[in-house]
Formats: sequence, structure tokens, C-alpha cells
Amino acid sequence: MTTPPAGRPAPLTEGPVARILLRFTLPVLGGTVLQSLNASVNAMWIGHYLGEAALTATSNATLILFLLLSAVFGVSMAATILVGQSLGARDLAQARRVVGTGAGFFLAISAALAVTGFFATGWLMRAMGTPADALPYATAYLRLIFLALPAMYFYNFLMMTLRGAGDARTPFLFLGLSVLLDIALNPLLMFGAGPLPGLGIAGSALATLVAQSVALAALLLTLHRRRHFLWIGRRELALFKPDWTLLRALVSKGLPMGLQMMVISASAILMMRLVNDHGSQTVAAYGAAQQLWNYVMMPAMAVGGAVSSIAAQNVGARRWDRVGQVARWGVVYSLLLGGALIGAIYLFNHAALALFLPADGAAIAQAAHLNAIAVWSFLFLGVTFVLFGVVRATGAVWPPLLILLVSTWFIRPPFALLLQAKLGTDAIWWSFPLGALVSMLLALGYYRYGGWRQARMLPSAAAPATGDAAAEAGVAAAAESP
Repeated sequence: MTTPPAGRPAPLTEGPVARILLRFTLPVLGGTVLQSLNASVNAMWIGHYLGEAALTATSNATLILFLLLSAVFGVSMAATILVGQSLGARDLAQARRVVGTGAGFFLAISAALAVTGFFATGWLMRAMGTPADALPYATAYLRLIFLALPAMYFYNFLMMTLRGAGDARTPFLFLGLSVLLDIALNPLLMFGAGPLPGLGIAGSALATLVAQSVALAALLLTLHRRRHFLWIGRRELALFKPDWTLLRALVSKGLPMGLQMMVISASAILMMRLVNDHGSQTVAAYGAAQQLWNYVMMPAMAVGGAVSSIAAQNVGARRWDRVGQVARWGVVYSLLLGGALIGAIYLFNHAALALFLPADGAAIAQAAHLNAIAVWSFLFLGVTFVLFGVVRATGAVWPPLLILLVSTWFIRPPFALLLQAKLGTDAIWWSFPLGALVSMLLALGYYRYGGWRQARMLPSAAAPATGDAAAEAGVAAAAESP
């Protein structure tokens, strides 16, 4: 095995795929756990001490935040894939150009969105149909979240770039720092302590802003001191000048991936709009169930992110046999990890929901019923996310978007709307398993029969190295089944 240069993790193109994927997935999963834990702790403070209206406000505002992060998620993922492919092809210079071009893009777009969103907060919350008793909370919370966007955007870009370079450990450590700061600052800023005044729900958002900013500064300082191979120093500022070929690739490939997340989040906003029509108790039940769903989705998200980074390096190295192994092991790990969490929720459904809702309230019964209907369907989403993670590592980004568009817009909302008069809220709840099943079946079909292996991130990318017919047939067979 080739020894990597100082400051660079071992390549993901060598060694047993199952072990590499597990070793890479665990820090990604740990980071996802920390983020969900942070959101859950904040929800516990808000739900128990500020009331159901405040929890309803954060449920609505969080969907807007997810939409905002989705807007640039695709460009971050495109940068991750390009860095991974470049390193797999042993092209360090191109990897550094990707980092410089991506950094400049994120600094510009985040500043524009922060200013625009700050002034549009009230309109956004009213357009979502946020209940009147929750509207003041939601507005105060979201305005400060908009101010935190530049730090959030650049911080997430750096973490995803490091993962593309094969380093999942450093992002995990700094996620831990930001989460610990956020959890510690939340009660202090919400309720006040000593000279600090109590800011209520705005204090929760301010805690996020401070935590993200401090963690970003600490990460940048660490990369500088380590002389990380992707660090761009003062003598290399020319790398921040956009490379237009790379920028076009980041945007043209990132846009469909970002739209995938936006399709999901916009559909979620529509579903929230349907739930809002049933009043604050139902919205609180839905918000509490979503807190648990965040944990159920963690393995799928972690494995999906891990397989993208690992597959990208192997695509760059033309190791197509290993790309197929990444897909197979990714599906196995997603089903095992996700199944364990789903089983735990079914065993401790009421007790888990009581962390976010009063144990004797009407909302908790609704939330328990919702979980019984919908939570098992996240196994389907796990398979979908893993297969999407593999195919997008080649640059195939439009088919996953179309699959999500069908399942989340043409299946889920019409089902909920058409059957709501007959089934009530159950029509909304049952639309989630139906949409998840459709997305998995379509993803399996595309992985098996689609042309994703011929996709490219850059127009000038060379075709995979070819060998004799027997070798090519063996590689294709290894890549075609998850």
C-alpha cells in the first residue's frame, strides 16, 4: 500500500472495502448523531420551557433552514466528488483548485442569502401558514439563523471537502466542538445567567450562531497549523480566483444535487402546510416525531455520504470493481444500522416522545400513532440514499433528482390530499411509506440498468481504462448489483 504524504489520509482506493467503508462511516455517523442530538436538546429546552407554540415555531423555521442549506448542498457535494476523483487520479493540483474555487463561491453566495433572508423572514413564515401563536417565535428565531448562514455554509463546505479527501475524523472532532458549545450556550442565552439577559427563543438561535462561528475559526486555525495539503496560504491566494471550468462543473453538477435536497425540503414544507391545518397539537406531534426521525435517518445519511467519498476516489482511480463493492456494503450497513434504530423506536416509542412532549398531553398520542405508521419506511430511504451516493460519484446527478421529484411530489402530496377527507391525518402519515417505497424501487432500477457509469464530472474527463473483454465484463458484473 502506498504511504500517503504528511498531512494526507490513506487513499480510499486500497484495502478491504467493507472495513474502509465502516471506518469512514462511523465518524460521519457520529457527526450526524451530534447534530441531531444538538437539535433534540434544543427542542427539549424549547418544548418544555417555552411551550408547544415555540416548538411549532422551530419546526417551521427548521424547514426553511433545511431549504437554505439544501440550496448549496449540491455544490458542496460536487466539490467533495471532484476532490475525491482528483485525489484518486493522483492530481493534487486540481484538488486544490477545486477548494479555492469552491471557497470563493460559498463566501459570496452565503453573504447574499443572509442579507436577503433576514429581511424576508416574516413573509416566509406567513407564506408557510405558521400558526398565529407560533409566528412571533418563528420570526425571532429565523432572523438570527439567517445571520449564522455564512459561517454555516463555509463550515459545511470545509467538512465535506475534507471527507472528499478521505478524512472523516477531523470533521467529526469539530462538529463535536460546535455541538458542545451550542448545547452549553442554549440555556444560558435562552433564560439568562448573571449579567446575561434571557433572550427566549432568539437565544437558541444566537447559540447556534456563536457555536458555528467559533468552530469554523478553530477548524481554519487547525488546518493552517497542520499545513494541511488542501490549505491555501497567503502566497497561494491566486487559487481563490475562479477556475471557470471547475466552477461550471461545480454549479452544473451541484445544481441537480442541491435541487434533490430542495425537492425534499420543499415537499416537507408542503407536508408541514397540510399538518398546520390541523392545529398546534398535531404540529407539535409531528415535530416531536421528526426529532426521532432525524435519528432514524442518520445511518442512511452517513452511509450515503461515505459511499460518495469512497466511490469518487475509486472512480478517479478507475477501480470500477471496488465501486460495486462500495454499493453492496453500503446497502448492508444502512439496513443493519437503520433497522436497529427503528426497532428501538418501536420498543420505546412513548418514552422517547416524552422527551419532547408533555407525557399527559394529547400530542404525544398522535405522535406515537404517527411513528407506528411511518417509521419503518426509512429502511427504504436508506437503500435509496446509498445508491444515490454511488451513482452521483461519477457525475450522474439528474436521474436521482427525477426519482425524488416523482416520489416526493407526484406520489406523496397527491395521496395525502386525495385521501385526507376519508382518512384524516392518517392520509398524511401513510404518504411517507408510499413515497419511500417508490423512490427505492426507482433507484434500484436506475442503478441496475441506467447509464451512470458513463457519466463524468468534467467534460474533459477520460473514459475508464479498458482491458480485454473478459476483464471488462467482470468489472461490469461486479458494479451492477448492490
